[in-house]
Amino acid sequence: MIRAGAICLILAACPAAVRALEMPQGARLLYERLSALDSYDLPRAPFDGETVPAQHFEGPVERRTWRLDGGSQTPLQLLAPLRDQLVISGFEILFECRAQGCGGFDFRFGTEVAPAPHMHVDIGNFRFLSAARNKNEAISLMVSRSGSGAYIQQIHVLPGPPSAQEPRPEDEAGSAAPAPDRPAASEPAAPGQDSVAAPLIAALLADGHAILDDLEFDTGANALGPGAFDSLSRIAVFLAGNPAYRIVLVGHTDATGALEANIALSKRRAETVRDRLVNDYGVTADRVAAEGMGYLSPVASNLTPEGRERNRRVEALLLQAE
Repeated sequence: MIRAGAICLILAACPAAVRALEMPQGARLLYERLSALDSYDLPRAPFDGETVPAQHFEGPVERRTWRLDGGSQTPLQLLAPLRDQLVISGFEILFECRAQGCGGFDFRFGTEVAPAPHMHVDIGNFRFLSAARNKNEAISLMVSRSGSGAYIQQIHVLPGPPSAQEPRPEDEAGSAAPAPDRPAASEPAAPGQDSVAAPLIAALLADGHAILDDLEFDTGANALGPGAFDSLSRIAVFLAGNPAYRIVLVGHTDATGALEANIALSKRRAETVRDRLVNDYGVTADRVAAEGMGYLSPVASNLTPEGRERNRRVEALLLQAE
């Protein structure tokens, strides 16, 4: 990762006017990626029925997200002071929109967003702004409330060679490759299927259930590892875009120990996953439940170490929303 100081050295000199925006009090930096040379498609208009019109920029790019825990400020209340800072710094506001006015689900998945849990976007409660200065510097801000907190994303293309290109049809079609650490955006493949369709989501839609095979638990414990789990991110995105569905998480164990203890452990593990989805991934509490089956529903033999390991799992069941 190249730090901001290194970017300045690469450019020989950083313009004095280029400075970090002052984030709201209490904002906690979650994610940072600084690239000496990269590209970004800056949204310039709402989703038009096919794509999000964008202008292609190239140069040093800074990507950051912040979280504010608690509070009651709306996305607009959080965005307005940041917008004022941009105007004072000489930026021209090119485009600003709110939730469905942006294009809702289609806009959210037609523009670059940092991966969960670094950024969460409530499809019905977010604001977006894009601005530019001196033809080769651009910035976008996305602000959303999700769960118990608020999230801010900033993508900043700093001035530097090569200059920004004028919007081209292929740019507006969003042909530029997405950032390597986020899921690629695409059109929904079928009703009810989200834009980061993967084997997990395909299994949920086809079979009604799927194993969350990237979760990590300590043996005999219900503590979930600290990782940013792809399966949870995909479930959160799917539920955000498909209000007709809900998820039941079901914990399973191997056959070591008493049945009652295993049922209790499996339910605690499922509850831990549910808590992570609600608190870190922005899923509303009434969209996800947790249950435990102990060792009553194995997928492999409990007579071998390999089979017992496979049986220790959490599955997601897809149900219609109540």
